[in-house]
Amino acid sequence: MERIAVSQEVLGALDEAQRRVMTNVLAEEETRREHVVVHLSGAHAYGFPSPDSDLDLKAIHVARTEDLLGLEAPPPTFDRAEFIDGVEIDYTSNEVAHALFGILAGNGNFIERVLGRMIAHESPLLSQMRPIVRRALSRRVHRHYRGFALNQRRFLEKEPTAKKLLYVLRTTLTGIHLLATGEVEADLTRLMDRYDLSEARLLVEHKRSGERVGVDVALLDAWQPRIDALFQTLDTVRDTSPLPEEPPNTEEIRSWLLHVRKERFSG
Repeated sequence: MERIAVSQEVLGALDEAQRRVMTNVLAEEETRREHVVVHLSGAHAYGFPSPDSDLDLKAIHVARTEDLLGLEAPPPTFDRAEFIDGVEIDYTSNEVAHALFGILAGNGNFIERVLGRMIAHESPLLSQMRPIVRRALSRRVHRHYRGFALNQRRFLEKEPTAKKLLYVLRTTLTGIHLLATGEVEADLTRLMDRYDLSEARLLVEHKRSGERVGVDVALLDAWQPRIDALFQTLDTVRDTSPLPEEPPNTEEIRSWLLHVRKERFSG
């Protein structure tokens, strides 16, 4: 089986068992579909993994054009979740048209796969896709990050853990930073000092001891005003963002996708 090259940044975030399992899984999945990119997401990308964190692999792939033109089109999404040699794998891959549609709508999950730093595998198509996606960034991302953060806040209220609190902070800060600068940064530890949240470092250290480590009521209450302020900042920066209101390059994306389809049509 062909070995898949993995970036040094990703390899440095994983232990030996995680690296071995991930490399083997990617090699297996690459025989089933053509990946544009596989991104290591979740706690490893957000800067607060713990020893029991899963490997959250989020991919974008290209379907064969003749398969799309047949009687039964392949599903746009493939999922794989299992434990391998004690390592939990959570793999999802979305077809490139599905991902591009989400990117135009401001879906940060897909945007982070293309523009994020934690790249576990990439094809030459990614270098074509990245500048197109950068030009497609718009204020529509506000809706995604605000909605995502609000859902995480509801989960936090039901089950107060360090992980859920950090997810609220990470999601709001990623959205704020993207709207303010046009740059994608999913790692909370790279953002918290810049946005006056250095006290989150204690939460990060707390969470690194385990996925389900809790936080007490007093600590959660102390964070509520800061969370409220982050939501307010997220709303304010939306109105001052240098990003356009809507993606300006829908036709460019459509043309690029058509080019990709034509290249992969052998019928």
